[in-house]
Formats: sequence, C-alpha cells, structure tokens
Amino acid sequence: MVGATELQERAARAVPAEYVTRIGSWWLRHAPGCSWWIGSVLPHMPYGSTSVSSRAELDGLISAAEAYTAERGIPTLMQMTPGAVPPELDAILAARGYERQVSVSLQTATTSEVLALAPTGSLRVRLDEEPTREWFDVWHGITGGDPDPKWRLLRRIEEPSAYVSVELGDETVAVGRAVAEAGWAGVFNMATRPEARGKGAAGAVLAALAGWAAANDVPWMYLQAEHENETAMRLYGRVGFSELVPFYFRVLER
Repeated sequence: MVGATELQERAARAVPAEYVTRIGSWWLRHAPGCSWWIGSVLPHMPYGSTSVSSRAELDGLISAAEAYTAERGIPTLMQMTPGAVPPELDAILAARGYERQVSVSLQTATTSEVLALAPTGSLRVRLDEEPTREWFDVWHGITGGDPDPKWRLLRRIEEPSAYVSVELGDETVAVGRAVAEAGWAGVFNMATRPEARGKGAAGAVLAALAGWAAANDVPWMYLQAEHENETAMRLYGRVGFSELVPFYFRVLER
C-alpha cells in the first residue's frame, strides 16, 4: 500500500501540467487553459521525511513558488495533503495570507472490489487505450472550457491508459478514463450527461475501468472527489472506494 505522497505524484503524472519545475521535492506547475487544480504546487516532503530541514529552507521554497506563479500571473495554489506536506506549512501559509479552499477526498479501493460492486447493467461500453476525438467531444461537451489545452493534456500522458464511453440508445452519455502506474490505476474525468444520471452509466464506466485494470494486473485503484459532490461520493462508496486522506488547497490571490 503506497502513501498519499506517492498517489498524489502519480495523479500529477496522470493529469500532466504543461509546465513543471522541480525544486527539491516540490513540484511547481502551470497548466494554462486547464482545470485550476492541475496548476497547483505540490509542496511535498522528500520520501521518508517528516519535515524539511529548517524553517529557512521552507520559507525559501514558499518564496520560490510565489515567484514562479507571479511570473506567470496566476494565484499561488498549494495542494495540502496531510502526510505529504510539512506539518508546519499550513500555519505558515495562513500567516502569509493564504486562504483555505476546497475540501477533497483521496480515495482508494481494490480493483477486485470495484469489479464485484460496480453495476454493469445492459449499457453498451466502449474502451480505447488512446484518447479519441469522440470520447473527448463527449467529455468536453459535459465539462466545457477551452478544448485545445485539454486535448494537449491527454496527449502528454505517458503511462498506459483506458478511455471508456457508455452508450444509452444511440448516444454516448458517460465517459471516464484511468491511468495505470506501478500497480495502481487512477480514475479521472468521470462525466455523465444530465439526462442519463441515475441510470447506472457512471457505474458502468467504473466497472469497465476496473475490468481494464484487472486485465492488466493492476490490483489497486484511486481517485479524487470533492467532498461537496455528494452524488459522486455516494457512487464511489457504493463500489468500494474509501477515503485514504482528505486534502485541501491554500490559495494566495494576486
């Protein structure tokens, strides 16, 4: 069982920002045109550590992150995962004027449990191992935003991936994707058309992703969901996911 640090860094590779700079164990990221959290700083401790070596070192890392984001004209967004970040960081950021925002659940499950619990139903399912424009157009149609940087993000992914589409009648109504790395499959981009919600489409996506993971000898799965998204939280709980750790963001606006 890996820890939160490893999973968050696997997620960062599964949803790769366009620009990434590493300063020690911190990841400074910039993802223009993509979801805001993809450009968050990962202020991680080195593996096996319980903090950085000194307050001066920590202040230096914070200042480097702030300079990085200031140069790009974006807020400084710190992803605060307990166990992954220095325990003193939260109080330091609060004193510097960072606001606490957005509570997220990092969840895990065994692939076998998801396979056993996720409903399959009679919906038609398609699985591709590369992003297709059909899959993307459905996902983008549900989520919106600028399509070009989001398509480029998918093309940057290097790890084995699965892209699932679920059809109801003649229409694709739900999509999701998974990225596998070293025994874990991360679930991302779950989206269902409003008219198809409550009809098992999202569960069918998860079942197909778990089936792909099992076929590729990937025994564990993980995902991230905002606590406020009660529908998603209920779904993931029904198919075997449970919270490994909650995390949140500290934001310094400019």
